[in-house]
Amino acid sequence: MQAVVITDGNLEIQERPTPEPGPYDVVVNVHAAGINAADLLQRQGFYPAPAGWPADIPGLEMAGVVGAVGDRVGEPLLGRRVCAIVGGGGQATHCLVPAEHLIFIPDDVSWAEAGGFAEAFTTAHDALVTQGHLETGQRVLISGANGGVGTAAVQIAHALGAHVTAVTRTNEHHGQLRLLGADETITTGEVASIDRVNLVLELVGAANLSQAQNILAPRARIVVIGVGGGSRVEIDLRFIMALRATLTGSTLRARSREEKADVVARVNQSLVPRWTDRELRVTVARSFDLEDATKAYECFAESGKFGKVVLHVDQ
Repeated sequence: MQAVVITDGNLEIQERPTPEPGPYDVVVNVHAAGINAADLLQRQGFYPAPAGWPADIPGLEMAGVVGAVGDRVGEPLLGRRVCAIVGGGGQATHCLVPAEHLIFIPDDVSWAEAGGFAEAFTTAHDALVTQGHLETGQRVLISGANGGVGTAAVQIAHALGAHVTAVTRTNEHHGQLRLLGADETITTGEVASIDRVNLVLELVGAANLSQAQNILAPRARIVVIGVGGGSRVEIDLRFIMALRATLTGSTLRARSREEKADVVARVNQSLVPRWTDRELRVTVARSFDLEDATKAYECFAESGKFGKVVLHVDQ
């Protein structure tokens, strides 16, 4: 198979052995693969793949057709259009995936859109619902709302009946965020001026959270899943105590096979029907061929994107 390989911080297309499925695994013939912040960190040597996943082939999500199945996979999966979160190895022509981690793609969804669904929507749903306990009618503040996870979170929160305030560095994408379901759009410097919120979905880190801690409602929750704007912030613990607020954080990559299976099951149950009805959509900023992975990573690293950057894989 062909794969994007990290070599001394550079990206190369190399030939690697095509994986064979274990008893409960499948091999997906990849048609598209999303790029995420973790891929840039791994390229820089800061975010190694968990044990058991390719150490030098990046990619935490991909979409394609099941081309091979393990001998103990009970469900008929061969030939199915699927996407999935993986611990690594997604940016290649073939990817090994635990069968229970598959998300089924609606028939009319393009490969580019499917390639950017799994990581963004799984991460956003887990953070909003499982970790953040978001309920209908509550107010949620989503920082970094123009990115892949941010645009997913805006749509999910809107679909759940929450009041959504989307935060971005500039006002460039505010109109697009309102079309996705944001009730209110602000820039980072305006966070302290809005009404109190029940949930903060923190995708930026210190730059946003230093202000957001001052607008928490009683029993509010803060869920941190991104720190690109800084990982250190001064928190006034008196606010946390007085409001009985909760501060937590979450990552998906290092979770166990069983934990990820639970997350994926919730996505298949809760989000895929909405995706099928086109209530949820993946916003694709740009798509690149696999051979242009370096350009795709450069595009991802630029500020001002709206949505996902996706690699297209010829089969």
